[in-house]
Amino acid sequence: MSERHGVTPAQTVGPYLSIGLRWPDGPHVVPPGTPGSFWVRGRITDGAGAPVVDALVESWQADPDGRFDHPDDPRGARASSVAGFRGFGRSETDDQGWYALLTVRPGPLPAPDGGTEAPHLNLSVFGRGLLHRVVTRLYFPDEPAANAADPVLCGVDADRRGTLVGRESADGVRFDIRLQGDDETVFFAV
Repeated sequence: MSERHGVTPAQTVGPYLSIGLRWPDGPHVVPPGTPGSFWVRGRITDGAGAPVVDALVESWQADPDGRFDHPDDPRGARASSVAGFRGFGRSETDDQGWYALLTVRPGPLPAPDGGTEAPHLNLSVFGRGLLHRVVTRLYFPDEPAANAADPVLCGVDADRRGTLVGRESADGVRFDIRLQGDDETVFFAV
């Protein structure tokens, strides 16, 4: 007599991030000491405002020339002029929900409609309770004209755009990510 088993239930993308996603130098999109480098730091919180202590943030970005060393760059893959730039970072949150990424400012990107996208970082968050990663963008606070013309940012309700713009901090940019509730960060379906 054979036994029938049901479908395996869906699993969340956390809290087992340490099994295969730990990357010791992951927070360094560029090597420490790279000219023009700065820290992006932020705190991830849940709908109640509590820190999410077992999440992982991944970044993907263009180099300062607005280029990717990747075949999907429609202008062609090209190595960065910044030594050691890899365009990708990964940071686990600490016991207070903080993450940190050392990077350089990306350049503007050509938009599909022929316009220009403002300099930004693409950020993915993985964590407990999430069946899939959530994806957002970090725009820079000192780029008001570029941000005002960015087609993606302009497509977000005006009262929610602020959740995508970082704040200046002593050593770079602060960008908090709220997963739910009041002031929830805008996330994109990708």
